[in-house]
Amino acid sequence: MAGTPHGDFLLFRVAMAAKRKTDYQILWIENRRVRVPEFVPALRKRGYDLHVVSSGKAAREWLHTFTPDLVVLYAASFGTSGYRIAKGLRSVAPETLPLLLIASPEAPPKANAPVSYTLTLPFTTRKLLNRIHRLLPSEAQWHRVGAVALDEQRRVVRCHGREHRLTPRMLRLLKVFMARPHQVIPYHDLFREVWETTYLGDIRTLQVHVAWLRRALEDDPRRPRFLETLRGVGYRFHPDGKPVPEPEGEAAA
Repeated sequence: MAGTPHGDFLLFRVAMAAKRKTDYQILWIENRRVRVPEFVPALRKRGYDLHVVSSGKAAREWLHTFTPDLVVLYAASFGTSGYRIAKGLRSVAPETLPLLLIASPEAPPKANAPVSYTLTLPFTTRKLLNRIHRLLPSEAQWHRVGAVALDEQRRVVRCHGREHRLTPRMLRLLKVFMARPHQVIPYHDLFREVWETTYLGDIRTLQVHVAWLRRALEDDPRRPRFLETLRGVGYRFHPDGKPVPEPEGEAAA
């Protein structure tokens, strides 16, 4: 299988799967106006990337755009069981997204609460860290080539702080590019690997999908640094980006 796009992709998964704590994104929901044990500074000190919001509504709005690796609902800070907020989060979040609930003894969670795990105060920071570590995706779930990180299971790509959810076809196309960095990939290879066809009569479908990927990866899709067009030939993927002096235009990919 080595030497083929899929074989090369499996090889780079092994080499590039190592993931630093700072690559993990945690959505933390807490009412900061209530005095409860504080954990956010300790987590940030240990390198976790936390996005903190103060309401279930703000969390749902954020989840419409981003897909974190973990959601922590500090229900004890709201003085409730957290059931309503958790149910609302589940209505917009992927089913595979783990949700950790921090409860208080005075407002224990309901038995059918839609959460992955519950921690009840009091507990130590170490215990929280251990539980977060267990709930976070395995390191092998993220595949990194240069500045591009791909979560194939959730169809999420991250690049220079941006995050984008991919369609199944975009995912297949990006996997081919990531498996063959710096290589010229002809049109016919992309059609064969992604669309399972040898038809080359019209490449507009491919151009559109490349344009969509550029919107996910590039600072300026009209001046692409990651997906280079070789007109009449194919494309080349630069995993760390490269300067392109002339704007190419998305549709003319």
